[in-house]
Amino acid sequence: MSGALLVAGTHSDAGKSLVTAGICRWLTRRGVSVAPFKAQNMALNSAVTRGGAEIGRAQAMQAAAAGIEPEAAMNPVLLKPSGTRHSQVVLNGKPYADADARSYQELKLGLRAPVLAALADLRSRFDVVVCEGAGSPAEINLRAGDLANMGLARAADLPVLLVGDIDRGGVFASLYGTLALLEPADQALVSGFLINKFRGDASILAPGLDQIRALTGRETLGVLPFREGLWLDVEDSLALDAPRPEAKPAAGTDTLEVAVVRLRWMSNFTDVDALASEPGVRVRFTRSASDVARADLVVLPGTKATVEDLERLRADGLDAALARRVAAGDPVLGVCGGFQMLGEQIDDEVESRAGVVAGLGLLPVRTTFAADKLLRHVAGTAFGAPATGYEIRHGRPERHGADPLIDDGSSAGEGCAAGVVLGTSWHGLLEGDAVRRAILQWVAAHRGRDWAPGDEPFAAVRERHLDVLGDLVEEHCDTDALLALLRDGAPSDLPVLAPGGAACSPS
Repeated sequence: MSGALLVAGTHSDAGKSLVTAGICRWLTRRGVSVAPFKAQNMALNSAVTRGGAEIGRAQAMQAAAAGIEPEAAMNPVLLKPSGTRHSQVVLNGKPYADADARSYQELKLGLRAPVLAALADLRSRFDVVVCEGAGSPAEINLRAGDLANMGLARAADLPVLLVGDIDRGGVFASLYGTLALLEPADQALVSGFLINKFRGDASILAPGLDQIRALTGRETLGVLPFREGLWLDVEDSLALDAPRPEAKPAAGTDTLEVAVVRLRWMSNFTDVDALASEPGVRVRFTRSASDVARADLVVLPGTKATVEDLERLRADGLDAALARRVAAGDPVLGVCGGFQMLGEQIDDEVESRAGVVAGLGLLPVRTTFAADKLLRHVAGTAFGAPATGYEIRHGRPERHGADPLIDDGSSAGEGCAAGVVLGTSWHGLLEGDAVRRAILQWVAAHRGRDWAPGDEPFAAVRERHLDVLGDLVEEHCDTDALLALLRDGAPSDLPVLAPGGAACSPS
């Protein structure tokens, strides 16, 4: 078979990323060659491909669901906010421009061709391409230059599956209103609905499904039940507001509490997913000084706005909380931007253009930002265990005391280890089973905890998670209807709802 479809959502965090991954997994298990695609992604969680391209973390996860290596074509445009007014624009995996909201609208005209070329390239090499939209297709103020939603669907003639999150309430109004706000030519491609995160009695929902079909002429092609534990590789920080699953039962007597400092421009916070997969480890995101004080381990994560987040850290008194913690002999781990903050000084003429700024002074490290971004996979040894990861950074930390955290084969080594404070520029380090467990055992020893690691590889945890997404699609969607959309495209007789939106795009 061959074909493509677009998974759109009534709003951000409706479940588009996970539904796209689930469809990829379901098709892959049927023997279909499938690839994910997101034309334009605004996300601070990103990944580096083997070819050294930076793409959205969700597309890397979706590629794993499809059993293939991620590549730049899967996310040709990535927007990474670097403060309240500016974003770095990454095109085909490499930094392309810095833009504010208004100037990006002008840039979009030049991005349309590479976006469509990337999609065409994937369609030439895979049986099916499952595209993910961005935000909502009914953001009518942005429709004229849209790259990721109906602008893409119109340009590539894609049938659209519209996802709504019933757990938030108002799902039928969201589905109907989204459709009704679209101009007629856009509505013609919206081929069906999918309801996500349903809890309760399906018979109570059934009359609503009948009415939305009568009102719109569209079938609901699936009702996915709410599932606990679908927390790995989330893309949107909105997902952090949902309750995280309870820790697995501890293998030892004690549990370990991990507090992740919730930064405003936090990036790649999925680094801590692997910690939460260990039995007896509880992970929480927080801005509470008391949480920082009592946790067994505090993680200062990556950020795309290191200087701005450092200022907010100080404004909230978390700098003093971290200093007290270190003075008491309690462990702290900084990753990428968090590592840079822990040092003595940051010289940034690239992202914040703030020049020289004092760091937290907890590691003997000085960081200088360079114009070119390091994008690469890395390997070495840490805590006597094999270590791997990837780098996404403008900052160049230089250690002038203490020890390197990682032996990466260079004369200086990577990162820094000074007493109870560890720092690294490597994302993904904690996904290594041996090094993650060694670090947690080191934490347990410092905190006097009787904690023991598990034995399940993190890669197996991720695979099981992806299988659950595939199961949800296979068991709770009208898969024959999905296959028909992929094969035949949008039905030709779908009704148009009033007001039908004013035409706002030549596509």
